[in-house]
Amino acid sequence: MGNCVAFERDSCYNFYMLIAMFPKLENTKFTQYVRAFFRSPYYPFVIAALMALSEIFALELPVYYIYLCIGILCAFVCEDTLGILPIVCCSYMTFAYKNNPHGANEQKLFSNTANLTQLIFILAVAAVILLARLVTYLIDHPKRKLPFLTVGFIVLLIGYLLSGVGYPDYVAADAVLFAFAQIAALSLFYFYFYFTVDWERVEKSYIFTVFLAIGVGLLAEIGGMYTNEGVFQRLDDGSWEVDRGALGTGWGVYNNVGCIMAMCIPAPFYFAVKNEKCGWAFSILGCVFMLGVTLTQSRGSILFGAIVFAACVITVLVKAKGKNRILNIVVFGSMLLALVIAMILFREEMRGLFIAIEKTARDFFDQLLANDLNPDLLSTGRISLYRECWKKFTEYPFLGVGFHNLGDGSGGFSHLKGSVLIPPRAHNTFFQLIASGGVVVVLAYLVHRVQTLWLWLKKPNFEKTMAAFIIGALLLTSLLDCHFFNYGPGLLYGCVLVYMECCANRQTTP
Repeated sequence: MGNCVAFERDSCYNFYMLIAMFPKLENTKFTQYVRAFFRSPYYPFVIAALMALSEIFALELPVYYIYLCIGILCAFVCEDTLGILPIVCCSYMTFAYKNNPHGANEQKLFSNTANLTQLIFILAVAAVILLARLVTYLIDHPKRKLPFLTVGFIVLLIGYLLSGVGYPDYVAADAVLFAFAQIAALSLFYFYFYFTVDWERVEKSYIFTVFLAIGVGLLAEIGGMYTNEGVFQRLDDGSWEVDRGALGTGWGVYNNVGCIMAMCIPAPFYFAVKNEKCGWAFSILGCVFMLGVTLTQSRGSILFGAIVFAACVITVLVKAKGKNRILNIVVFGSMLLALVIAMILFREEMRGLFIAIEKTARDFFDQLLANDLNPDLLSTGRISLYRECWKKFTEYPFLGVGFHNLGDGSGGFSHLKGSVLIPPRAHNTFFQLIASGGVVVVLAYLVHRVQTLWLWLKKPNFEKTMAAFIIGALLLTSLLDCHFFNYGPGLLYGCVLVYMECCANRQTTP
């Protein structure tokens, strides 16, 4: 398994913080039960259930206290910090729509001083516990080598730091803060779990169990989105339509939810292959996950989620064996038949949809060939954003204009006005990079991306491929949105990468 952690059992008393103080706890049933629970497949579902309850019923603070207590118990009793990984993955998706509807509610939960103080307290205690566990390990293992992706992350950080240098409106303090925040979101827990998890004892299915749990929790949150005020609009003819602009959670709009839901699609299909008795049931759940992506009404997530879904279906049909393959074929055949029947029953609606798509595409290419593209042709205005980014790049091709100098503070550049940490975004990874950091940051990104591809393609196996599909869903949906530059998906990204490096390659079973 290379450089990844394999804890030395004879030094465990120096590492288990509570056990070091009370050695007799080492062999108690309490300690055994706690450790077994944190490594069980049920534990991630508990964390995801708390995530969904927090978002749907606006229970952020109670859930954060529960997360804190669980994290403290894990840090003080367990052999490693694996039990903290699901909390890291789920914590981003706990913010409730009722308290934080897209930042528009003046009575947001954490605008209250008392609530904000509690949040800061929780984060401070969590940071101290995590840091103490990390330091304890590093002292006990002073000769640990750095992980494989270190160079790529350092180069990417340098690229971010140099972005915009020399541009008239460049503000060094803002640029530095944003650069460190972005790279921390992508890599902090990649490094942390690399150093503090005993990957030799982790089930190879673990990351897929976590994403399976997240997907189930997100299905509940997606259902909750349809209870938001203003989602269902009554038309003049008495019929109803859904206003997707009202779909959202406290942690993101429908596009954000669609991205994370798309990242969860590979998880059930992993078990569709590995579970020979009930693999067909996981294939059904995978189809439900794709339905969940569709219900978010995020067009980019539906498009690229469907590509990931198709890749997963093909992988299952190739990798599954014997009776399991036959049952999976039956499931996919049934789903295809149901889709055909739905298209027949709603053929007028489907016909209107395809006509609208065909007309939009025809008008788009006609105007593109005539060099007279209407920026308002697409309701999202993506093309106008990309054209402006290209203009910025041609003006400052080497280091770009910086992440904070795209657009004029209005229009389609998604951002939080006045925020250093959420500057204008171009809804496309490539155009964001070329405009913000020019050739330098693009090359830095390519160094990191080549390293991640090498991580996958060097001795590829089924686990690494399915994990790559998870990351692929993030990167693909980021071609039409700004997910790669959002902090929440970055946390998931880092956790998947450390799994690919330290666990997916392992040949033995714990």
